[in-house]
Amino acid sequence: MVLTGVIVHEWLEPHGGAEKVVEELAAIFPDAPIKALWNAAPERFTSDRVSETWMSRTPLRNHKGIAVPLMPVTWRHLGKSDAEWILCSSHLFAHHARFSGPARSAAKYVYAYTPARYIWNPELDRRGASLAVRAASVPLKAIDRRRAQEPHAIAAISNFVRGRIKESWGRDSTVVYPPVDVEGFISASEELSEHDQMILDSLPDTFVLGASRFIPYKRLDLVIDMGIAADLDVVLAGDGPSLGALQHKASEHPGRVTFVKHPSHTLLRALYIRSLFYMFPPIEDFGIMPVEAMATGTPVVASAIGGASETVQHGTTGVLLEGFSPAELREAAQTVVTMDSAACVSRAWDFDRSSFAKEIRAWVGS
Repeated sequence: MVLTGVIVHEWLEPHGGAEKVVEELAAIFPDAPIKALWNAAPERFTSDRVSETWMSRTPLRNHKGIAVPLMPVTWRHLGKSDAEWILCSSHLFAHHARFSGPARSAAKYVYAYTPARYIWNPELDRRGASLAVRAASVPLKAIDRRRAQEPHAIAAISNFVRGRIKESWGRDSTVVYPPVDVEGFISASEELSEHDQMILDSLPDTFVLGASRFIPYKRLDLVIDMGIAADLDVVLAGDGPSLGALQHKASEHPGRVTFVKHPSHTLLRALYIRSLFYMFPPIEDFGIMPVEAMATGTPVVASAIGGASETVQHGTTGVLLEGFSPAELREAAQTVVTMDSAACVSRAWDFDRSSFAKEIRAWVGS
């Protein structure tokens, strides 16, 4: 007998790693409806698949920091459900989810990207610096830790996050790495558009690539430092509020840094392939993009702390850095360009979507 379930997610956005995971969960469990605080990406799922909370009808959906104190109580009143299991995709408070009806006693599984950085690790997320969040953090921690005892089982996206869950919630967890479309990056046959081809042709023959949202904790400034230390041109792909600061830093080194804003998926793949290596400096909970780079045969330079240290194999598929001094950056660049592209591809396969589906089915089935 197949048990019916429901998938719970914080909120749905047009882009984001967590949203990619929810898409995979929705494909693995095609009959499970999705409950979210609000849906800002109606193109991802059919309208009858996703239901929203009262927050979706208010300006709070556009002001997450202000909405945070109201989220825990909202998750506790999700209405009636007949679900026999609940699968929460949680990076804030989705694991607080509670329904009325038969689902009140359903087994709850939590796929955790991290305990809420807003309240548990505000030094890692500037949104935790807002007055509303700071004022609410003490009681929210108590509530969050108490409700984290409810799940039947918790899965963490990395061993790095597993440790954070143990410290914050006092719970152990299983590690299930997020899905990466490795096969898609390896076998993609889509040609570049004329516009994307022009962008690619305009770039230096050799360069180090940095690609992510342009926000402070992604530390793309260190990619520029790498280029200067190793005498390499730099390409930064993405966009975000740190663009101005990055452009200012780049202006100190005329002609060495090129910005590619909003690259398409096809162009991003081409950038991975063309680059000497991909640099990923932040301390991330997991980090999908290093795996994408390896899937194209491109080695990675990343921080030795965080999720990337669990995917990038030091000395085989990349270099893991303890520090980012000019000497360390220069040595890393000299080492990483000797890596075997076949080893990178082989390592990336360990994180393919097919592996994720198999592990999630076994975990929920347990």
